[in-house]
Amino acid sequence: MSAPALDFLAHAAARVESALGRALPDTDRSPPTLHAAMRYGVLGGGKRLRPALVYAAAAAVGVDSSALDTPAAAVEIIHAYSLIHDDLPAMDDDALRRGQPTCHIAFGEAEAILAGDALQALAFELLAGEHGWPARAQLAMLRLLARACGSHGMAGGQAIDLAAVGQTLTLEELERMHRYKTGELIRASVLLGALASGCEESTAEYAALNRYGEELGFAFQIHDDVLDVLGDTAVIGKPQGSDHARGKPTYPALIGVPESQRLARLHRDHAIAALAGFDARADLLRALASYVVERES
Repeated sequence: MSAPALDFLAHAAARVESALGRALPDTDRSPPTLHAAMRYGVLGGGKRLRPALVYAAAAAVGVDSSALDTPAAAVEIIHAYSLIHDDLPAMDDDALRRGQPTCHIAFGEAEAILAGDALQALAFELLAGEHGWPARAQLAMLRLLARACGSHGMAGGQAIDLAAVGQTLTLEELERMHRYKTGELIRASVLLGALASGCEESTAEYAALNRYGEELGFAFQIHDDVLDVLGDTAVIGKPQGSDHARGKPTYPALIGVPESQRLARLHRDHAIAALAGFDARADLLRALASYVVERES
């Protein structure tokens, strides 16, 4: 496992954890149980890969500023909201997340639904604040994150996933499902870092980072499917084999574990190749691409 990637992830996690703690409403404010559920769903766990991608993309274009904490926190809050809702009985019906009881187990189903709703709203409230970004860039960031949440993003991917239980998808259909459910938010994380750093949408740099984000999203999800087969429950933080037990479509189920591993590495290589025009400042993005297909959780 790449030491630079692990060190950077630890740094990014500490940085965004502080930003998240400031952004989330305190439990001494009304309604306290809702705020407790929101904080429970967000704080104190997870790889924080998406915020790390915000910071690493900004570094690739030569920027590091405290303003980056806002998109980093916003994208992690969106990720947390999606996990809270995905775990609900009407969705994946999971009882364990990051080695802890899921939000609806800890707080009840109704409170978990409301926590997810409130977190999604909070993410956009944060991005819409006054941060000194040009209006055009700020609107692009809001549009980007909204798409990652919608019918061509996480909600659409989850809908395809639910409809596909017990079905056999083609490879193209499986790719679409994962691009929506996981890939769009990973791509958005990279591009939020670029936009917050002044990178214009019309530039070759932006196009390269977009390609990197797309390829990284595929590599991440394919490896996630492999971990469902080969991972240790104590390490991955959720029951090993849960996707297979539910009859959910996965890459290993469709093409086998060895071919899935090869495909994950191929998308990693494509992600790194997309950064050919960048100098050493993009080495963090390169290291994160390798981490994605080497991680154990």
